[in-house]
Amino acid sequence: MSCHDGEILEMRTNMFLSKINIKLKAVLIIILMASTVSVFSYADETDQKTEPRAPVLKQAVLCESIKDSKIPINGAVVFSSDLGELFCFTNFEPVYEETVIIHRYYFKDKFSSRKRLKLYPPSWAVRSRIQLRETDKGPWRVDITDADGKVLHSIRFSITD
Repeated sequence: MSCHDGEILEMRTNMFLSKINIKLKAVLIIILMASTVSVFSYADETDQKTEPRAPVLKQAVLCESIKDSKIPINGAVVFSSDLGELFCFTNFEPVYEETVIIHRYYFKDKFSSRKRLKLYPPSWAVRSRIQLRETDKGPWRVDITDADGKVLHSIRFSITD
């Protein structure tokens, strides 16, 4: 091998390494770009948190009793204290995920009691009950709220003789 051949071999080796170097740089750039895109797409996915969908209140009624856990009987807005008890019946459809609602009772616009009730998909009916006493005569209200206290519906009713 002559000196000239050695120089040619060295030039070819340098060119070969240069080509590999360019290919490696290109591969590294592609890898970096791909990982950057996936990081951004992951960030977009986590930034776009969807709010849970609230259940839809289909029916809300005050009644004297409930048949088969799903049919309110004698719904009204004026009740006799002689009944002894009243029910607030609420039916939700659809219910998208397990959640909680609250029946908040007010007597003469002063908080009286609350009943925490769970709802389950795809639809759910719940009820709460209050005991009636002679001293409970007057205006009442029940607020149906979500777990955060947002009022979904209010029902005004009265207890009389």
